[in-house]
Amino acid sequence: MVGVSVGEQNFIKGGIAQDLRTDGRKRLTYRDIYLETGVIPQANGSARVRIGGTDVIASVKAEIGRPSSLQPDKGKVAVFIDCSPTAEPTFGGRGGEELSSELALALQVCLLGGKSGAGAGINLSSLLIKEGRVCWDLYIDGLVISSDGNLLDALGAAIKAALTNTAIPKVQVSAEVADDEQPEIDISDEEYQQFDTSSVPVIVTLTKVGNHYIVDATAEEESQMSSAVSISVNRAGHICGLTKRGGSGLDPSVILDMISVAKHVSETLMNNLDSKISAAEACEDES
Repeated sequence: MVGVSVGEQNFIKGGIAQDLRTDGRKRLTYRDIYLETGVIPQANGSARVRIGGTDVIASVKAEIGRPSSLQPDKGKVAVFIDCSPTAEPTFGGRGGEELSSELALALQVCLLGGKSGAGAGINLSSLLIKEGRVCWDLYIDGLVISSDGNLLDALGAAIKAALTNTAIPKVQVSAEVADDEQPEIDISDEEYQQFDTSSVPVIVTLTKVGNHYIVDATAEEESQMSSAVSISVNRAGHICGLTKRGGSGLDPSVILDMISVAKHVSETLMNNLDSKISAAEACEDES
Protein backbone atom coordinates (compact mmCIF):
# COMPACT_ATOMS: atom_id res chain seq x y z
CA MET A 1 0.00 0.00 0.00
CA VAL A 2 1.41 3.39 -1.06
CA GLY A 3 1.21 6.16 1.55
CA VAL A 4 0.29 9.45 -0.14
CA SER A 5 -0.25 12.74 1.69
CA VAL A 6 -3.24 14.99 1.01
CA GLY A 7 -0.99 17.42 -0.85
CA GLU A 8 0.40 14.61 -3.03
CA GLN A 9 -3.14 13.35 -3.70
CA ASN A 10 -4.18 16.77 -4.97
CA PHE A 11 -0.99 17.03 -7.04
CA ILE A 12 -1.61 13.63 -8.68
CA LYS A 13 -5.28 14.34 -9.42
CA GLY A 14 -4.59 17.89 -10.59
CA GLY A 15 -1.87 16.76 -12.96
CA ILE A 16 -4.08 14.05 -14.48
CA ALA A 17 -6.90 16.59 -14.93
CA GLN A 18 -4.46 18.81 -16.88
CA ASP A 19 -3.08 15.86 -18.90
CA LEU A 20 0.35 16.21 -17.28
CA ARG A 21 1.15 13.41 -14.85
CA THR A 22 3.75 13.59 -12.08
CA ASP A 23 6.37 11.81 -14.24
CA GLY A 24 5.72 14.06 -17.24
CA ARG A 25 3.55 11.63 -19.21
CA LYS A 26 0.21 12.36 -20.80
CA ARG A 27 -2.86 10.39 -19.69
CA LEU A 28 -2.61 7.80 -22.49
CA THR A 29 1.17 7.33 -22.58
CA TYR A 30 3.01 4.23 -21.30
CA ARG A 31 6.33 4.27 -19.50
CA ASP A 32 9.33 2.81 -21.35
CA ILE A 33 9.14 -0.97 -21.70
CA TYR A 34 12.20 -3.22 -21.31
CA LEU A 35 11.82 -6.79 -22.59
CA GLU A 36 14.08 -9.85 -22.57
CA THR A 37 13.29 -13.40 -23.75
CA GLY A 38 14.73 -16.82 -22.89
CA VAL A 39 15.46 -15.89 -19.28
CA ILE A 40 14.60 -19.36 -17.91
CA PRO A 41 16.45 -22.05 -19.92
CA GLN A 42 14.49 -24.94 -18.35
CA ALA A 43 11.15 -23.60 -19.64
CA ASN A 44 9.73 -24.05 -23.14
CA GLY A 45 9.50 -20.27 -23.33
CA SER A 46 10.08 -17.32 -21.01
CA ALA A 47 10.35 -13.55 -20.90
CA ARG A 48 11.01 -10.70 -18.51
CA VAL A 49 9.27 -7.33 -18.78
CA ARG A 50 9.99 -4.12 -16.91
CA ILE A 51 7.63 -1.15 -17.13
CA GLY A 52 9.02 1.62 -14.97
CA GLY A 53 9.49 0.13 -11.50
CA THR A 54 7.28 -2.88 -12.24
CA ASP A 55 9.31 -6.00 -13.01
CA VAL A 56 7.75 -9.38 -13.92
CA ILE A 57 8.80 -12.73 -15.39
CA ALA A 58 6.60 -15.20 -17.27
CA SER A 59 7.48 -18.78 -18.18
CA VAL A 60 5.68 -21.43 -20.23
CA LYS A 61 6.01 -25.17 -19.62
CA ALA A 62 4.44 -27.67 -22.04
CA GLU A 63 3.41 -31.14 -20.87
CA ILE A 64 1.51 -33.96 -22.51
CA GLY A 65 -2.08 -34.19 -21.28
CA ARG A 66 -5.54 -35.40 -22.19
CA PRO A 67 -8.24 -33.05 -23.56
CA SER A 68 -11.25 -32.41 -21.36
CA SER A 69 -14.47 -34.21 -22.24
CA LEU A 70 -16.15 -30.82 -22.76
CA GLN A 71 -13.51 -29.67 -25.27
CA PRO A 72 -12.06 -32.82 -26.87
CA ASP A 73 -10.66 -30.85 -29.82
CA LYS A 74 -8.56 -28.43 -27.76
CA GLY A 75 -5.55 -28.37 -25.49
CA LYS A 76 -5.51 -26.73 -22.07
CA VAL A 77 -3.84 -23.69 -20.54
CA ALA A 78 -3.49 -22.86 -16.84
CA VAL A 79 -2.22 -19.55 -15.44
CA PHE A 80 -0.51 -19.19 -12.07
CA ILE A 81 0.85 -15.96 -10.56
CA ASP A 82 3.23 -15.56 -7.62
CA CYS A 83 3.55 -12.14 -5.98
CA SER A 84 6.91 -12.09 -4.23
CA PRO A 85 6.89 -10.45 -0.74
CA THR A 86 10.14 -8.73 -1.75
CA ALA A 87 8.20 -6.80 -4.40
CA GLU A 88 5.83 -5.31 -1.84
CA PRO A 89 5.61 -5.98 1.94
CA THR A 90 1.82 -6.35 1.70
CA PHE A 91 2.36 -9.35 -0.63
CA GLY A 92 3.37 -11.45 2.38
CA GLY A 93 0.71 -13.87 3.67
CA ARG A 94 -2.92 -13.57 2.57
CA GLY A 95 -2.37 -10.23 0.84
CA GLY A 96 -0.08 -11.80 -1.72
CA GLU A 97 -2.23 -14.91 -2.10
CA GLU A 98 -5.36 -12.86 -2.78
CA LEU A 99 -3.62 -10.63 -5.32
CA SER A 100 -2.04 -13.66 -7.04
CA SER A 101 -5.48 -15.27 -7.40
CA GLU A 102 -7.01 -12.00 -8.61
CA LEU A 103 -4.30 -11.51 -11.25
CA ALA A 104 -4.45 -15.14 -12.41
CA LEU A 105 -8.24 -14.93 -12.82
CA ALA A 106 -8.00 -11.62 -14.69
CA LEU A 107 -5.36 -13.09 -17.04
CA GLN A 108 -7.54 -16.16 -17.56
CA VAL A 109 -10.38 -13.88 -18.67
CA CYS A 110 -8.21 -11.55 -20.77
CA LEU A 111 -6.15 -14.24 -22.53
CA LEU A 112 -8.47 -17.24 -22.55
CA GLY A 113 -11.93 -15.69 -22.55
CA GLY A 114 -12.65 -17.18 -19.10
CA LYS A 115 -12.86 -20.83 -18.12
CA SER A 116 -15.12 -21.66 -21.07
CA GLY A 117 -12.42 -20.69 -23.54
CA ALA A 118 -14.92 -18.69 -25.59
CA GLY A 119 -13.21 -15.84 -27.43
CA ALA A 120 -9.80 -17.12 -26.37
CA GLY A 121 -6.82 -15.04 -27.45
CA ILE A 122 -4.70 -18.19 -27.22
CA ASN A 123 -5.54 -20.73 -29.93
CA LEU A 124 -6.32 -23.83 -27.86
CA SER A 125 -6.96 -25.91 -30.99
CA SER A 126 -3.29 -25.56 -31.94
CA LEU A 127 -2.43 -27.54 -28.79
CA LEU A 128 -4.34 -30.64 -29.90
CA ILE A 129 -2.32 -33.73 -30.83
CA LYS A 130 -5.11 -36.31 -31.22
CA GLU A 131 -8.76 -35.43 -30.67
CA GLY A 132 -10.14 -36.62 -27.36
CA ARG A 133 -6.93 -38.49 -26.56
CA VAL A 134 -3.75 -36.41 -26.44
CA CYS A 135 -3.00 -32.71 -26.22
CA TRP A 136 -0.46 -30.25 -24.91
CA ASP A 137 -1.12 -28.68 -21.53
CA LEU A 138 0.53 -25.28 -21.18
CA TYR A 139 1.37 -24.08 -17.68
CA ILE A 140 1.98 -20.33 -17.63
CA ASP A 141 3.69 -19.04 -14.49
CA GLY A 142 4.10 -15.37 -13.72
CA LEU A 143 6.36 -13.93 -11.02
CA VAL A 144 6.10 -10.36 -9.74
CA ILE A 145 9.63 -9.26 -8.79
CA SER A 146 8.85 -5.62 -8.06
CA SER A 147 5.67 -3.58 -8.25
CA ASP A 148 5.08 0.06 -9.17
CA GLY A 149 1.61 -0.24 -10.66
CA ASN A 150 0.03 -1.72 -13.80
CA LEU A 151 0.84 -5.33 -12.93
CA LEU A 152 -1.80 -6.84 -15.22
CA ASP A 153 -0.56 -5.12 -18.39
CA ALA A 154 3.04 -6.03 -17.55
CA LEU A 155 2.16 -9.68 -16.92
CA GLY A 156 0.11 -9.79 -20.12
CA ALA A 157 3.08 -8.42 -22.09
CA ALA A 158 5.47 -10.91 -20.47
CA ILE A 159 3.14 -13.81 -21.24
CA LYS A 160 2.76 -12.71 -24.86
CA ALA A 161 6.56 -12.52 -25.19
CA ALA A 162 7.04 -15.87 -23.42
CA LEU A 163 4.54 -17.55 -25.76
CA THR A 164 6.36 -16.08 -28.77
CA ASN A 165 9.55 -17.56 -27.30
CA THR A 166 7.91 -20.96 -26.75
CA ALA A 167 9.10 -23.97 -28.75
CA ILE A 168 7.00 -27.14 -28.52
CA PRO A 169 8.49 -30.53 -29.50
CA LYS A 170 7.01 -32.27 -32.53
CA VAL A 171 5.04 -35.39 -31.67
CA GLN A 172 4.37 -38.64 -33.53
CA VAL A 173 1.29 -40.63 -32.46
CA SER A 174 1.27 -44.43 -32.71
CA ALA A 175 -1.18 -46.36 -34.87
CA GLU A 176 -4.84 -46.62 -33.88
CA VAL A 177 -5.59 -48.28 -30.55
CA ALA A 178 -8.79 -49.20 -28.76
CA ASP A 179 -10.96 -46.32 -27.53
CA ASP A 180 -10.21 -47.08 -23.89
CA GLU A 181 -6.44 -47.13 -24.45
CA GLN A 182 -4.11 -44.16 -24.56
CA PRO A 183 -2.04 -44.09 -27.79
CA GLU A 184 1.73 -44.22 -27.56
CA ILE A 185 3.52 -41.04 -28.52
CA ASP A 186 7.05 -40.23 -29.59
CA ILE A 187 8.27 -36.77 -28.55
CA SER A 188 11.12 -35.43 -30.66
CA ASP A 189 14.29 -34.21 -28.97
CA GLU A 190 15.43 -32.36 -32.08
CA GLU A 191 12.42 -30.95 -33.95
CA TYR A 192 10.34 -28.14 -32.47
CA GLN A 193 7.56 -25.90 -33.66
CA GLN A 194 6.91 -22.33 -32.57
CA PHE A 195 3.69 -21.60 -30.74
CA ASP A 196 1.10 -19.69 -32.78
CA THR A 197 0.80 -16.24 -31.17
CA SER A 198 -1.01 -14.48 -34.01
CA SER A 199 -4.17 -14.04 -31.94
CA VAL A 200 -2.57 -13.42 -28.52
CA PRO A 201 -3.77 -10.00 -27.32
CA VAL A 202 -2.21 -7.19 -25.36
CA ILE A 203 -3.88 -5.96 -22.19
CA VAL A 204 -4.66 -2.27 -21.74
CA THR A 205 -5.78 -1.16 -18.27
CA LEU A 206 -7.59 2.16 -18.04
CA THR A 207 -7.53 3.52 -14.48
CA LYS A 208 -10.08 6.16 -13.48
CA VAL A 209 -8.69 8.92 -11.27
CA GLY A 210 -11.08 11.80 -10.63
CA ASN A 211 -13.01 12.47 -13.85
CA HIS A 212 -10.34 11.07 -16.17
CA TYR A 213 -8.75 7.72 -16.98
CA ILE A 214 -5.12 6.93 -17.63
CA VAL A 215 -3.05 4.03 -18.94
CA ASP A 216 -0.06 2.43 -17.21
CA ALA A 217 -0.85 3.87 -13.77
CA THR A 218 1.93 3.98 -11.19
CA ALA A 219 1.35 2.65 -7.68
CA GLU A 220 0.78 6.21 -6.42
CA GLU A 221 -1.79 6.85 -9.15
CA GLU A 222 -3.51 3.53 -8.43
CA SER A 223 -3.86 4.56 -4.78
CA GLN A 224 -6.14 7.40 -5.97
CA MET A 225 -8.25 5.40 -8.41
CA SER A 226 -12.00 4.87 -8.13
CA SER A 227 -12.04 1.95 -10.59
CA ALA A 228 -10.00 0.30 -13.34
CA VAL A 229 -11.03 -1.61 -16.46
CA SER A 230 -8.62 -4.03 -18.17
CA ILE A 231 -9.36 -4.80 -21.81
CA SER A 232 -7.48 -7.35 -23.93
CA VAL A 233 -7.32 -6.57 -27.65
CA ASN A 234 -5.77 -8.70 -30.40
CA ARG A 235 -4.05 -7.54 -33.57
CA ALA A 236 -7.34 -7.55 -35.50
CA GLY A 237 -8.81 -5.11 -32.99
CA HIS A 238 -11.14 -7.72 -31.48
CA ILE A 239 -11.89 -7.67 -27.75
CA CYS A 240 -10.78 -10.97 -26.17
CA GLY A 241 -11.70 -10.19 -22.57
CA LEU A 242 -12.62 -7.47 -20.08
CA THR A 243 -12.32 -7.25 -16.31
CA LYS A 244 -13.04 -4.50 -13.79
CA ARG A 245 -11.79 -3.80 -10.29
CA GLY A 246 -12.52 -1.09 -7.76
CA GLY A 247 -15.72 -0.34 -5.88
CA SER A 248 -16.96 2.54 -8.02
CA GLY A 249 -19.53 1.75 -10.70
CA LEU A 250 -19.17 2.91 -14.30
CA ASP A 251 -21.88 4.02 -16.68
CA PRO A 252 -22.15 1.73 -19.75
CA SER A 253 -21.41 4.69 -22.02
CA VAL A 254 -18.14 5.27 -20.13
CA ILE A 255 -17.15 1.61 -20.53
CA LEU A 256 -17.88 1.80 -24.28
CA ASP A 257 -15.67 4.88 -24.50
CA MET A 258 -12.95 3.04 -22.55
CA ILE A 259 -13.15 0.14 -25.01
CA SER A 260 -12.74 2.56 -27.92
CA VAL A 261 -9.71 4.17 -26.26
CA ALA A 262 -8.22 0.76 -25.40
CA LYS A 263 -8.48 -0.32 -29.05
CA HIS A 264 -6.63 2.81 -30.14
CA VAL A 265 -3.93 2.48 -27.47
CA SER A 266 -3.53 -1.27 -28.07
CA GLU A 267 -2.41 -0.75 -31.66
CA THR A 268 0.60 1.31 -30.58
CA LEU A 269 1.32 -1.04 -27.66
CA MET A 270 1.09 -4.13 -29.89
CA ASN A 271 3.52 -2.68 -32.44
CA ASN A 272 5.91 -1.61 -29.67
CA LEU A 273 5.85 -5.04 -28.03
CA ASP A 274 6.23 -6.92 -31.32
CA SER A 275 9.27 -4.79 -32.17
CA LYS A 276 10.85 -5.39 -28.76
CA ILE A 277 10.07 -9.13 -28.88
CA SER A 278 11.73 -9.43 -32.32
CA ALA A 279 14.79 -7.54 -31.07
CA ALA A 280 14.99 -9.69 -27.92
CA GLU A 281 14.68 -12.91 -29.94
CA ALA A 282 17.45 -11.74 -32.28
CA CYS A 283 19.72 -11.00 -29.31
CA GLU A 284 18.96 -14.45 -27.87
CA ASP A 285 19.83 -16.14 -31.18
CA GLU A 286 23.17 -14.31 -31.30
CA SER A 287 24.16 -15.22 -27.74
